[in-house]
Amino acid sequence: MVTLTDVAKKANVSKMTVSRAINHPDKVTDELKKLVFQAMKELDYKPNVIAKALANNRTQVVKMFVLEEMDTTEPYYMNLLMGISKELDKHQYSLQLVTENTFDVGASDGYIITGMRDKDYEWIQQIEKPVILFGENNYGYDFVDTDNKKGTTLSTEHAIEMGYQRIIYIGIDVKETFEFSREAGYINTMQKHQRLPEIYRFENRSRYSAEFIEANFSDFDKNTAFICSSDRLAIGVERGLLNKKVKIPEEYGVVGFDGVFLDQIAYPRLTTVKQSVIEMGQACGKMLLKKIQQKGAPQGNQYFEPELIIRESTKK
Repeated sequence: MVTLTDVAKKANVSKMTVSRAINHPDKVTDELKKLVFQAMKELDYKPNVIAKALANNRTQVVKMFVLEEMDTTEPYYMNLLMGISKELDKHQYSLQLVTENTFDVGASDGYIITGMRDKDYEWIQQIEKPVILFGENNYGYDFVDTDNKKGTTLSTEHAIEMGYQRIIYIGIDVKETFEFSREAGYINTMQKHQRLPEIYRFENRSRYSAEFIEANFSDFDKNTAFICSSDRLAIGVERGLLNKKVKIPEEYGVVGFDGVFLDQIAYPRLTTVKQSVIEMGQACGKMLLKKIQQKGAPQGNQYFEPELIIRESTKK
């Protein structure tokens, strides 16, 4: 059986360095980590995760709570989970997915929580172990998110630059921080250009935005753009417009928000604000592990820059 000593000899470093590279990689230089991990790979050495957990009085388990419906047709959460898992794997941590209906605060070292609503913060405050939220909040919790306000600023500026005369915002009907930020980006940009904001809100389902467009189509003159708070809503807007036999993007423009798969299967393909979901997942994992190591010390907030991807649903 390959031992820690064998790895140390192979990497030409001390056993202490190997141990630190495995248990406390943040305390080892990248050069040394590369040597140690390469030696582990060549020798097929597997760290004893159970022994590590016992030594550190930890479970080596992180739980992720998703407090909203996970739609199997949209791989948004699959990308997020992939990012979190990639980071946890580096530190021999396992990820357990928990839904609201099976809420459990059993054995784990910390929690990543997403999909919070105002009603959830009361019980979240009772959690004693380290917590990181995926999604901005005004309650003082550490979080990772996209700069939502900047995202809709980019999309609204693009619609104005492309010469659309009327620009309407189609939002998600939730009173949550991320949606307030997205609406603020739209409103501020419209006011900056001395234009009147116009906002409609729906449940985050494409059928609702499609029904709205078809029912009110006579109110929307040509050269109107719709800035949407999600790709789902944007797909509904496209569907409603196409059912009215109009031309996209020449007569009407549509911009989504998310950039995770749905934007690419939409027709026409959506111009959208892309979120770096996998990278944000990795950041959640990294922030939580650091918080665990620092015995719950606050980690602050991390915003990721959104990117406007211009495709066929808006003028170029």
